Amino acid sequence: MKNMIRDIVIVQHPVSVCVPLNYKVTLSVRAEGTGILNYQWFKSNKEEVFGGTRADLIVTAQRSQLYICRVNDQFCNCVFSEWVKVKVLDIAKPGLPVAWQGEPHIAVHPVPQTVRQGERLTLCCTAFGIPTPHYQWYRNGHPLLGKTTDTLQIENAEADHRGTYLCHVSNVQEERWTEPADVDIVPSNQLTATDKVALLIGNLNYSHHPDLMAPTMDVHELANLLQQLGFRVVSLLDLTRVEMLAAIDKFLLLLDRGVYALFYYAGHGYERLGRNYLVAIDAPQPYCPENCVCVQRVMRKMQERRTALSVVLLDTCRTWYNQDCIASEIRPLVPMGNTVYGYATCEDAEAYEVQDGGKSTGIFTKYLNKHILQPEQVTHILEQVSEDLGRDPFVTGKQAVEIKHTLKEPRSLTDPVRTTGHTGELRLRDACWRQANDLPRQKLLIFTCGVEVEVSFSALFSNVMVAFGTVKTTGPRAQDCTVTLRSTPAMEDICSGPGRSGEMDSLLLNNSVAENPDCSLRICGLQKLQGSLVIKVDLHYTHMDRKLRLQESKQLDIGKPLVASCDLYRGQQAMVAQRQDGAPAQSMGHSHISHSKQPPRQTLGQPGHPFTRRAECAAKGPTARSNEPEENDETEPQDFIH
Repeated sequence: MKNMIRDIVIVQHPVSVCVPLNYKVTLSVRAEGTGILNYQWFKSNKEEVFGGTRADLIVTAQRSQLYICRVNDQFCNCVFSEWVKVKVLDIAKPGLPVAWQGEPHIAVHPVPQTVRQGERLTLCCTAFGIPTPHYQWYRNGHPLLGKTTDTLQIENAEADHRGTYLCHVSNVQEERWTEPADVDIVPSNQLTATDKVALLIGNLNYSHHPDLMAPTMDVHELANLLQQLGFRVVSLLDLTRVEMLAAIDKFLLLLDRGVYALFYYAGHGYERLGRNYLVAIDAPQPYCPENCVCVQRVMRKMQERRTALSVVLLDTCRTWYNQDCIASEIRPLVPMGNTVYGYATCEDAEAYEVQDGGKSTGIFTKYLNKHILQPEQVTHILEQVSEDLGRDPFVTGKQAVEIKHTLKEPRSLTDPVRTTGHTGELRLRDACWRQANDLPRQKLLIFTCGVEVEVSFSALFSNVMVAFGTVKTTGPRAQDCTVTLRSTPAMEDICSGPGRSGEMDSLLLNNSVAENPDCSLRICGLQKLQGSLVIKVDLHYTHMDRKLRLQESKQLDIGKPLVASCDLYRGQQAMVAQRQDGAPAQSMGHSHISHSKQPPRQTLGQPGHPFTRRAECAAKGPTARSNEPEENDETEPQDFIH
């Protein structure tokens, strides 16, 4: 007898509908089975519909709701229909025909409109139907792929989106067309960038000049703020001249037409013949332009990339190197404009940094970070910085911000990035930028004794990384576990000097990816890395049975993380040999840089008191050509940036 019982089969499922408010609609299900079939309708909240025990359910549409029907027989078999939606549209005058049978009825047509470039374009169509109608949007007679809902939405409208739009509405009964809607796209008052890219360099540990304190925190905080503004940021500490030029080369590759470019430097610097020079950490005494980086050349190269906005922010001294030399005017920028210089101080003056409340900061960058997130023209931001610095009692009469610009448009660092129309270039820049910010993935190491140690990584800067070691599982025979980390090759911790450890520890705490790590290892100067970096994990533990203190070690090859993958040393070493004056090349090797210190020529300021970023020279340079540019200054640009 059981074999003669047929399964319940639903031969007609209910259909979704779209109806006006208070419209009475019938949902129907048809099923076949053995004997008498019973029905029970449910709502989307799994609540039974009171009285809904028939194959047909009459619903007075009050609000949009999902429905489903259960069909069962006396043999405890049951089956459910498909979910259907009763969509209710509250339209004051739906305009349905008296004898409406469910064919598509368009109640709201798309309307013609004018949209500013870069803004959102939205077209709406509202149609009733039983079953619910299908939608397909057209522009200029051509169907739009994927535009099959009652609302057409286009982010960042462009000139190509201009045209006549129609919507085709259909169900199994009939089809209808909306009235045409003409859309015009007009130029937008909103200025946009095709991308935002920033290079931040902070030099603090000098081989032949006094060390600085503030660039570490200044660069870190500014990097975080620029990331909030949508910038792709590369932040680097303690670079030699070769490394600075290589980093600038990589930075220039990320620039293109329409990009917002920002270059920031904190460290020692000086001015000569109207040009500003950034002092690399390996620059010898006395100052020579061929041992430093010329800011004006960097700006010119940025302009040649046709950027929509080029910003150079210098938190450095501008003291004239040779006081006997008549300073020339800074060469005018090319007419393409949209260039901004923000100097921490004016000509022949020093820039100061202070230690206050256990935190070191350059006074210029302190106020820059205070205002940089504001949605105002970039020159207005710098004017606010200038006003705040002018009221600072620490530097009254000593330091004043100077602003130079050729802005033709009210560009702001908060302007949005518009991706439409240049996605290919954006992907290339994204891949290049990610190369300098690629962190190793965390790894779980299982030791022979059963202890599991997790090694994770965090980036403090693009060339400073922290590795964390955390004991996750101690195992059945190990106790009193401790972990230490080492790297091969050993990378010097440039931020562990007196007065710096506290600040770096605070950065370490804020950037920790591990909860309560057992140990950490700060790895600095990743730009010097020429091969793979190996992390050695040493586990010390007490064996519970043998009562011995034992050690196990494992190695983790993490390749070339962060900026190390950019190989900044390649293609740059030859520059040293190209110097026209025939002077012997400075040692730019990545493991042979001397860090022996000259006797300090100034002491770091006491807490709450400013100290200068000027590095004094041991002797005056030659004066025979004091009124002419030094060799390798402006005459051979290929020696600096390619």
